[in-house]
Amino acid sequence: MNKYTPVIGLEIHVELSTNSKMFCGCKNDPFGADKPNSHVCPVCLGMPGALPVPNKKAIESTVLLGLALGCSINRHSKFDRKHYRYPDLPKGYQITQYELPFCYGSELHTSEGPVRLRRIHLEEDTAKLLHAKNKGEESRIDFNRGGVPLMELVTEPDILSSAQAKEFGKKLRTIILYLGISDADLERGNMRLEASVSLRKEGETALPSYKVELKNINSFSFMEKAIQFEIKRQTALLEEGIQPAQETRGWHEQTGETVLQRSKENADDYRYFPDPDIPPIELSEELLNELKAAIPELPSAKVERWKKDYAIEERYGTMLSDDRAEADKWDALFSALKKETVPVADVVKDVANKKTAFTNQTPVAEIHAHYHAKKTADAPSPEKIAEAVATVITENAKAVADFRAGNEKAVMFLLGMVFKRLQTKLGADAIRAELLKQLKKI
Repeated sequence: MNKYTPVIGLEIHVELSTNSKMFCGCKNDPFGADKPNSHVCPVCLGMPGALPVPNKKAIESTVLLGLALGCSINRHSKFDRKHYRYPDLPKGYQITQYELPFCYGSELHTSEGPVRLRRIHLEEDTAKLLHAKNKGEESRIDFNRGGVPLMELVTEPDILSSAQAKEFGKKLRTIILYLGISDADLERGNMRLEASVSLRKEGETALPSYKVELKNINSFSFMEKAIQFEIKRQTALLEEGIQPAQETRGWHEQTGETVLQRSKENADDYRYFPDPDIPPIELSEELLNELKAAIPELPSAKVERWKKDYAIEERYGTMLSDDRAEADKWDALFSALKKETVPVADVVKDVANKKTAFTNQTPVAEIHAHYHAKKTADAPSPEKIAEAVATVITENAKAVADFRAGNEKAVMFLLGMVFKRLQTKLGADAIRAELLKQLKKI
């Protein structure tokens, strides 16, 4: 059998947290509406003559994410029309961005290597189709979601495995939550995952001539499973000499399979052109500076600082930094513990490995008392200290003579040798006192 390498790219859609929809004043709350089609108007229903007005907050949120990820920003941008006919799109086209997205370039690092970011653009979400449960019954459309600000991030096809795709998605979601621009709730659907998957022979560098797009996945675990299934399915086809069709497929959790939805369109099929009703968007230097100043310390930077300031291992820091509010509480606790000379790295390690029930709200005094008692319990006994000191004095006659000649540095050398012999620095004050006591007797 031939060996194949996966070629995977992601498209991640995120509904933004704004008060109103993308191009009208309707309430942006598709999940909290009392009834279907209650947050609608002529603009988001696509009525003739209704004119769209871009949502400033949605644009700022999109650019904020781009800046946080280190993207380049198109100071001059525009909105385009993407044409296709589907019941959830009343105008027959979607207002989106094609040639000039707000953000482009940069990369996000994962444990399997960097993943390049192609673009981040802004568009309007579609309405929601409510399919009938029983055959023969009608399907209905709820336009409360239609027109909600939808940000789309597209990666280059740099992802090599389903696990890397999952890691990328989780890291991106954490950053989005830190910025506060979306709830990024996958279960409700305001964050949706799509993966483009194809295979090439091991050693080849050219992109395959086809790709299969896995659409509208609402779980990182489901995305991982869907990619794994698709890799097996495409491998079997290629081994039979059949090139997989370029198509769109969905994930069926009950059967554990991807299922065909439709053939995949190309960009030419959408007949993109600039939306004539929306003037070009100009982003000022002043606005970009304001957005840069609003970026909080992101998880990766926080983990690096904890590693530097408190010697916290990266894997443990990552565990405690996912939620911004909780991470801020940990940060305040770490600072207080350090002032009380509590070993912060030991506390974090014990918390991560569930060796203590401490949280970021446990009083500092309680944690200090626990680790002080632990430190005292683990310290060597007076008998062991006396024995180690006596041995070190016997084995280091020159250093002892230097001490007696008035060389104070000799004490530090001898103290270090005692620590080495005992294999600990716990009880350092008692060890030093015993060393000076025995030296004065010589």
